[in-house]
Amino acid sequence: MYRVMLVEDDARLADLVTEYLAGYEFKVDVVSRGDEAVARFKAAPPDIVVLDLMLPGLDGMLVCRQLRDLTKIPILIMTAREDSYDEVSLLEQGADDFINKPVQPRVLLARLRALLRRTQNKQASDMLTFGALSIATSDRTVTWRGEPCVLSNTEYKLLLVLAESAGTVLSRDALLKKMRGIEFDGLDRSIDNSISKLRRKFDDSDSEKIKTVWGEGYLFSPSAWM
Repeated sequence: MYRVMLVEDDARLADLVTEYLAGYEFKVDVVSRGDEAVARFKAAPPDIVVLDLMLPGLDGMLVCRQLRDLTKIPILIMTAREDSYDEVSLLEQGADDFINKPVQPRVLLARLRALLRRTQNKQASDMLTFGALSIATSDRTVTWRGEPCVLSNTEYKLLLVLAESAGTVLSRDALLKKMRGIEFDGLDRSIDNSISKLRRKFDDSDSEKIKTVWGEGYLFSPSAWM
């Protein structure tokens, strides 16, 4: 069941939307004032926000901006305005989509589903997983065996480059180009040093997870992280 925060001061419309979406496994939390939206969001984070523009307490455009500073979840605007300037402004404030009033419940449902699918697809593409190793590119976090793994900026970039080319041997030159945009001069040992640090952090003393291919470079072995 998806959680929707509906910021709407029209009680009749809020009841209509709540009842309709409940039939499609959406739980709706109604907020009737703009100046209460952020606090409610923090208290009970939803999966998606449906936001009216004309609100008591705080204008919907300001609410949109404040919410976007807090979260990346989808924000769908409901508006009676038909002003392209408003739409551009709202996109700049972080809105993801619009729906015009009077709201047709079936259209609202379709928009919600589309935004949620888009978000789920993006989240999936932002995550690399190999057995017990997970790399989230959206916030640069790395998890190993269920625990956060602290990496330096260089270590993170190197691990990501290797993981994105899993199963392929990458030379030192290729690694440096992908990480820094420079060529290997034959003397730079930073790649080798960072590889050693990664092996220690990921219990790879036998060099099975990150293999050394003599004379060629390094290979990230997907199956060894299970």
